[in-house]
Amino acid sequence: MKHQWKLIVALILGFIGAILDFVMHMPHLTATIIDIAALLMALSMLKEMIMDLKAGHWGVDILAIIAVISTVAVNEFWAAWMILVMLTGGESLEDYATSQADKELRSLLSNNPRLANKVVDGVVSEVKVDDLKIGDHVLVKPGSQVPVDGIILTGSSSFDESSLTGESVPVEKGIDDTIMSGSINGDSAITMQVTKLAKDSEYQTIVALVQSSEAAPAKFVKMADRYAVPFTIISLIIGISAWISSGDPTRFAQVMVVASPCPLLIAAPVALVSGMSSMSKNHISGTVLEKLSRAKTFAFDKTGTLTRNQLVIDQIVPEKGFNKEELQIFAASVEQASSHIIATSLVKATPKAELHSVTDLEEVTGQGVRGKVADKIVCVGKLSFVAPDKNLKNINSTAIYISIDNKFGGYITFADQIRPETPDTISSLRAQGAQHIMMLTGDNSEVAQKVAAVAGVDDVRSSLLPAEKIAAVKGIKSENRPVVMTGDGVNDAPSLMAADVGIAMGAKGATAASESADAVIMVNDLSKVSDAVAIAKHTMKVANIDVLTAISIVILIEIVAFTGIIPAMAGAILQEVVDLITICLALLAKTTPKIMRNKKTTNLQKKTELRKMFS
Repeated sequence: MKHQWKLIVALILGFIGAILDFVMHMPHLTATIIDIAALLMALSMLKEMIMDLKAGHWGVDILAIIAVISTVAVNEFWAAWMILVMLTGGESLEDYATSQADKELRSLLSNNPRLANKVVDGVVSEVKVDDLKIGDHVLVKPGSQVPVDGIILTGSSSFDESSLTGESVPVEKGIDDTIMSGSINGDSAITMQVTKLAKDSEYQTIVALVQSSEAAPAKFVKMADRYAVPFTIISLIIGISAWISSGDPTRFAQVMVVASPCPLLIAAPVALVSGMSSMSKNHISGTVLEKLSRAKTFAFDKTGTLTRNQLVIDQIVPEKGFNKEELQIFAASVEQASSHIIATSLVKATPKAELHSVTDLEEVTGQGVRGKVADKIVCVGKLSFVAPDKNLKNINSTAIYISIDNKFGGYITFADQIRPETPDTISSLRAQGAQHIMMLTGDNSEVAQKVAAVAGVDDVRSSLLPAEKIAAVKGIKSENRPVVMTGDGVNDAPSLMAADVGIAMGAKGATAASESADAVIMVNDLSKVSDAVAIAKHTMKVANIDVLTAISIVILIEIVAFTGIIPAMAGAILQEVVDLITICLALLAKTTPKIMRNKKTTNLQKKTELRKMFS
């Protein structure tokens, strides 16, 4: 750690000083060694304080400097040593707090799949995950981690996806089911086919997101600095008054030792470490607790954020001479080879036994596909591709059009499913003080309004290009900031960067957002956004109360020290007691916020009711 060596040196000096003073009876040498070390520390702090003053920041470090110099001046060298230990200990604690900011990243990296069992002609060989290619066959042994995203070719098993989805119950998977990298296989070996390269797979994408959001070390606000001016003035008034009334400069030193701001300086780092620990337990990574706690505006992308990004068939509208079943089966058959979300949704919704094989398949990028199914030429895609002469109006949903043997057969519309947790998430944010909630989407107005009505969002901006999303975020007035933007897709990355806090939904492959996210939701659960806000508010509340409590206790002890009944050494020990109180209070930030406890209770009640219904 950056400052840990200072604490070690201070402790070693104390050990050497104790031997010189109490064993070898050489107090003058002890005083000289400790005084030099204390003055060097004061000089270092003075240099930092001058730099802070140039930057326009006034802190409580001035009290620490005065305390060191005054104890040296009145030959209270052991009190000076205690101050050294407190100051270096506080700096070391702050370093520790900063290092904890990337704890989640280190955990992710340590669990990142690195090796895979590749199967070629029945022979299994161990290869690097990065060397796997799409189409490769991989054996996943019982208890092993799935190395990349893929589909099961042989076997069936249960998979623990808790690190990806937050769902603690293992999920049963069989042939043709998709499995995600990072999930843990259960009791049975399976063979899978690689569908995504390692760099594009689920777990590696989350790692990239967290790595980006943690790229800059956490910067902890010295919350005591906000109260620095009045606290410094009060402490100096008490100290100078003690000196004047007693005529003894030692009395000033006694007050200044008590006024040493160590408890104030460690309050915020300990509270913020506790808050980040709570965030981590809730599958949230990020170091923007302070901004998040003050957020007034929340902006959301629609597709994949407020919705599941899983299309379901809404309507099948056949032309005369065709029926719904025929239209769906022919369209799904020709779409089998496509990886487009509409194609995969359509194929998934069609019984496998009814699908026909396709030949002479031709795909026209951005337009559609054409192929021979059951001796019929089937064309599926945009209306301009399928039936350019056809004129259809008032279709305001995502749709595909189908022709069979060059005759227009009709169309199928799709609807994106809203996440079940979306309405409660929006409601929870409002309950926590959100003043403005908006949806930013590239979809048309009618589709956006339908989702917004269910979600509870009243400010809807539709048909937006990425540049217009940025403009919408930047256009939010200062009184409605900070603004938090949550998204998951490629087009969300710029607007995440434009927001005061950008949150990426990391569990479904938000690769492009990895360069712009300040925080990452590492499971596929939107409610974690409101949880993050609740934890941030709770953490900052604890930190503020802790700082104010420390200031109150220190001022009370200063008043007692004014009378002269607290020697400098005793004052330094009392400071350590206040440090302990401060740390204990700060650890309250680890407790679950009330709004999250209520949510868990409500969810438990719902589950209990469902069990009763089906028992």
